Amino acid sequence: MNTEQSIEDDVSTKKCPVSTPDGNGSKKGALKRTPFSKLKKVHSNFRSPLQVMESAKVRPEEEVVELEKRLEQLDSEIAQLEAEGYRVEELEHHIDMLHEYNDIKDIGQSLLGRLAALRGTTTRDLYSNFGLELDD
Repeated sequence: MNTEQSIEDDVSTKKCPVSTPDGNGSKKGALKRTPFSKLKKVHSNFRSPLQVMESAKVRPEEEVVELEKRLEQLDSEIAQLEAEGYRVEELEHHIDMLHEYNDIKDIGQSLLGRLAALRGTTTRDLYSNFGLELDD
């Protein structure tokens, strides 16, 4: 028995409908993509899970008022920080340093991961080998 014959026999014994594309899709009784779905609206149009309610829509005038309030709030927070002795340039410098630190830390963790893979161990074990804390 050759494999082609065994496949045909296997399909015919299971009584499975076999569908092959004919190009136009207008074949009477053609199989649908999900023929035995328990869901009622399988073939309905896509609806986004993020629906905007009509009541949630804000008029442009109301949005402008809210944004102006937020601007005043942020300006007062900036004034408070400046009164406490903080300068914008100093904060920007700290933010830049944090970005650089995070980039270096990411590179270090990537290297530890590669080294662990080469050695066939875990990064947790390498942390202890190099005297690092897991919180580092």
